[in-house]
Amino acid sequence: MATRIDKEACREAYNLVRDDSSDICWASFKYDGSTIVPAGHGSEYEEFKSQCTDDNRLFGFVRILTGDAMSKRAKFTLITWIGENVSGLQRAKISTDKTLVKDIVQNFAKEFMISDPRELEEEYLRNELKKAGGANYDAQAE
Repeated sequence: MATRIDKEACREAYNLVRDDSSDICWASFKYDGSTIVPAGHGSEYEEFKSQCTDDNRLFGFVRILTGDAMSKRAKFTLITWIGENVSGLQRAKISTDKTLVKDIVQNFAKEFMISDPRELEEEYLRNELKKAGGANYDAQAE
């Protein structure tokens, strides 16, 4: 059966993260049978990380505050989490299903495909977003 996505519900979760007046900093999307649906959202990144288990596969849209001494700004990232115990068939399918998610989640600075929990560390993601972001005035202080 072909994978579908609940566009309205997923778009609503995506917009909560994008909203500058909201303290929501992440939204996750999971499989419910053959349909991708919102799995949750929140204001604490650790809550998102707790969903990324060895037996799980999901997508996350995350807001991370980056910047340097001259400016602070929100950057967004799309994370595809594939747990260590996810089957080969499900691993292969998530790559094609990601296009459905990208129809909703369209604005992000960097995309990550992660299976190692260490790569979920917020500081690691922040540093990667800084590298992708261009000018870094903190480099003058080093």
